Amino acid sequence: MNRAEEIIDILENNYPDAHCELNYGTDFQLLVSVILSAQCTDKRVNEVTARLFPIYSTPEQFASLSEEDLEPIIRPCGFFRSKARSIISSSKDIIGRFGGNVPRNFEDLLSLRGVGRKTANVICGVAFNQPAIPVDTHVYRTSHRLGLSSGKTPDKVEEDLVKQLSENMRMKAHHLLIFFGRYRCHSQKPECKGCPVSQYCNYLNNKEIN
Repeated sequence: MNRAEEIIDILENNYPDAHCELNYGTDFQLLVSVILSAQCTDKRVNEVTARLFPIYSTPEQFASLSEEDLEPIIRPCGFFRSKARSIISSSKDIIGRFGGNVPRNFEDLLSLRGVGRKTANVICGVAFNQPAIPVDTHVYRTSHRLGLSSGKTPDKVEEDLVKQLSENMRMKAHHLLIFFGRYRCHSQKPECKGCPVSQYCNYLNNKEIN
């Protein structure tokens, strides 16, 4: 077991219920939720989709909307104009190019408007159980603090994690690092006392904890 696997093993013992916290019913709804989650919390996204999905839930329904129809509903997620354009455009492509189904292929997912590597990886990993390691702000931060990567971009952090984690550990690591970052290793004032992986932590070793 290498260093990265040791860390993930410890985190799994502390966060056995780590999972995707976005609420969705279909692969397409997950895609919409992940697009909305850019620079927004999962909690806020879930509040918005709780109102959104009972009204609009399929690619066909979203493709028929104008941006003006969608923007007021998703406004609380921030960047609502660009997100509305992305969701409507992606819905039209899913219907026109992929037979109404969210594509399973990573490159096909990247061809959808508003879908970058993180979103494509989430869909591949969460919806389709493919080996993936989406790098969001929590994964990026905790990977640096735990010495799993010194990459300056999410893509480089993803590359470093892929090298250290076997395929069957990657999505597990994604969820665990998110839970760790969300509930303990905060961006500001992380809860370092009693941290289960403190022995691996660069942040703790460079900062005195009273």
